[in-house]
Amino acid sequence: MATEIQPDDRALRYARRERALAQMAAHDLDILVLGRQANVRYVSGAPQLWIAGTRPFGPICVVVRATGEIHLNSTADEGIPEEIDHDHLYGLAWNPMTLIAVLQNIDGASTARRVGVDALSPTFAELLPVAFPNAQLVDGESAMQAARRIKTPEELAAMGTALRVAENGIAAAVAELQPGTTVKTLAGAVLEAMAAGGVSTPATQDAAWVTSRDDPGRRGGEGRVRAGDLVVFAAGALADGYVGEAARTWPVGGADNPAIRELYQRCNGLCDELVAACRPGAAVGDLLAAYDAAGEPVPPMPVAYGLGLGFDPPVVTPVLSRSAGQERLDAGMVLALTGYVWQEGVGAVLTRDAVHITDDGPTVLTSSPSWKPSATTSVRPPGPASG
Repeated sequence: MATEIQPDDRALRYARRERALAQMAAHDLDILVLGRQANVRYVSGAPQLWIAGTRPFGPICVVVRATGEIHLNSTADEGIPEEIDHDHLYGLAWNPMTLIAVLQNIDGASTARRVGVDALSPTFAELLPVAFPNAQLVDGESAMQAARRIKTPEELAAMGTALRVAENGIAAAVAELQPGTTVKTLAGAVLEAMAAGGVSTPATQDAAWVTSRDDPGRRGGEGRVRAGDLVVFAAGALADGYVGEAARTWPVGGADNPAIRELYQRCNGLCDELVAACRPGAAVGDLLAAYDAAGEPVPPMPVAYGLGLGFDPPVVTPVLSRSAGQERLDAGMVLALTGYVWQEGVGAVLTRDAVHITDDGPTVLTSSPSWKPSATTSVRPPGPASG
């Protein structure tokens, strides 16, 4: 796997930049000022510092539509693509007026009519008009969302790397699954395998937990799994900026339990409905309706969300049902679909797959095996997939 000090592959960054420039034209933006890490990497191809939580807005990257030139906040040349000249780099500054002076000297700044920003703070809402005196400040995040929602072939390849790392993490944990193993050991197996695959920054916090008993001490703690438990393995890998997510639920023994078999059959039926709903032009709300079609209650967590450089829209959840009814799915999107079924006294089965929506229908990108109701207790869980 490529190290994070290298810029993104040339074909990858040029394909993304072409989409961004096209959306700038569609939204009539002369200049785009970006502060969000994923947006900055999307247009520049330069790795960004990954931080937990959020940070205040700052003009980290500036894109000029007329020339395609990119100006980037960086104190070093390391990781900067060759097409971004050294004189287009500017350093960090505590004084915001220093940054404004940099923006003022960008070609086209004084004549720009419409400048898009992907976020804004009160300070820069006051100062950016100084840098762009003849421009109207407008929403630039919509242009970036439109560019990012459709994945290029190069992006799909990059996401595939992240997915394989996440799936190897799940496979390593499944191989350790047996009565008496601690939840912490299982979670450690997921993270260790992902680190061995080159990813030391997981995209999700929880890696393993038991769904079959209401015992908080056994969720990510020292509790030991027992025969009959249902254990969820969820892995999210952040590889070269792209997020790959997968989840599978495996029973600890229990293959002869009819209630567990029925739970898996219900989950399989639900997942079939979810994948079938991933059609170009379909309403995003159809993903919520898939739960109704399968006869399952909609869970409180999102049933789908976009994957890419971080997480992309849409986020499909019951609390956003109105927007889900208005938004449509497009060919080229990649969604993480979550199937969740629960039965009192038995537990829950959760599965998560990455699905690429194409003109010909959905393609499931995840390849992790699932436990099958026809399995027997003598079946050994698969080991980690080869790299």
